Amino acid sequence: MQIRRSNARGRSDYGWLDSRHTFSFADYYDPDNKGVSVLRVINDDKVAPGAGFETHSHWNMEIISYILSGAIEHKDSMGNITRLEAGDVQVMTTGTGVTHSEYNPSPDAPLHFLQIWIRPDKRDLPPAYEQKDFAHKVGRQTLASPDRRDDSLLINQDAVVERLQLTDATTETLQIDSGRTGFLHVIAGKLTGDEFELDAGDGMSISEPQRLSVTAQGDTEALWFDLP
Repeated sequence: MQIRRSNARGRSDYGWLDSRHTFSFADYYDPDNKGVSVLRVINDDKVAPGAGFETHSHWNMEIISYILSGAIEHKDSMGNITRLEAGDVQVMTTGTGVTHSEYNPSPDAPLHFLQIWIRPDKRDLPPAYEQKDFAHKVGRQTLASPDRRDDSLLINQDAVVERLQLTDATTETLQIDSGRTGFLHVIAGKLTGDEFELDAGDGMSISEPQRLSVTAQGDTEALWFDLP
């Protein structure tokens, strides 16, 4: 197990955007933290009211956005003009190339969301977009997968992204099979196990086969990545 503490993450603060980088991103470079397996980016972004990302390009990446609070207005070169609010998840296959912009439309409320990049299993795929409202139900819920299991969104990679929404003292078991890698990212609250404690913003990678039990200390939200 390798733990990446919240306060060890990179930071970009532009006034309108305060972003924490679990892995190397943009001007932040850490040769020891350039991703885990096909998981390339976890950015914890807070965007000021009325601000946002102007039109820019991406290619050959599966980009997942998970809105924690506030709202995003999204426009892209595929013709999508959408609004996402807390609980919504967006998946964008950038493939051969996509341009898009994202703004916080509120005049007074900040936007908080996670931006996640996963390398696809093939290059130069046709661009695609979809989003879904995942109600904040207690327990375990699949957000993205290669086969739309459990009514999740599609990603072009042999990877599964699950959300854990746990109440105090609830335990979940995470399975890491042979040849797989797991990554656990805590959004809020605390998770503990036999050999670790993870607070909000902490991440942990697991590369050996095992059944990992995690217990919530207070109400806790986390993401679990099952990776090749």
